[in-house]
Amino acid sequence: MYKTDLEALLRDRNIIRIKPQGYSMYPLFIPGRDEALIQEVPVSSLRRNDVILYRRDQSILVLHRIARITPEGLFLVGDNQSELEGPLREDQVRGKLIAFVRRGKETPVSNPLYRLLSFLWLCMLPVRPLCFRLTAFLRKL
Repeated sequence: MYKTDLEALLRDRNIIRIKPQGYSMYPLFIPGRDEALIQEVPVSSLRRNDVILYRRDQSILVLHRIARITPEGLFLVGDNQSELEGPLREDQVRGKLIAFVRRGKETPVSNPLYRLLSFLWLCMLPVRPLCFRLTAFLRKL
């Protein structure tokens, strides 16, 4: 088994394809099924609602959505989370999601339906804990 340096591939202007692990970006990404296409972009081009790949200090690569941009940095959140992480420094950003693959079908992030649904879900950030509790309650029934 060999290790691929994803960050070097991104710096060399390659588009990388990864299979996100974990459930922080559920339902956008289901582990073992979906893939993310990531490309390096200038940090100045990033906007609220973009999904970025970043490295936590001396730690792992993470794929989360930009919830807020302030002079202090970027604040991020997973689609299956309600707590913001940040501020993230510009040097921690590695790339931006440009498309995702679900069941073999590639969808660009410019897709209008994706843009609308992700925007609405980000707007619901303050009420996500209630949504999560309601969903858990309904599953018990």
